[in-house]
Amino acid sequence: MRITSKGQVTIPADIRAKAGLLPDTEVEFSFDGQVVTLRPTPGRKESRGARLVRQMRGRGDVALSTDAIMALTRKG
Repeated sequence: MRITSKGQVTIPADIRAKAGLLPDTEVEFSFDGQVVTLRPTPGRKESRGARLVRQMRGRGDVALSTDAIMALTRKG
């Protein structure tokens, strides 16, 4: 694995999955003089679902009631 000129490196997918490093996860680095360690920033962990809802909130452009949406999904 190679570090780019911008200091970037790709973390392999299997390691990201095992470590729970999802997109938008805040991480911190530490260095003990020999080893660099990467870990998620401590604090409240937001679930993937909560993050998706937060990102989508306020993006709808059609004001439909729940009943109207359900009627649309049931037609067919």
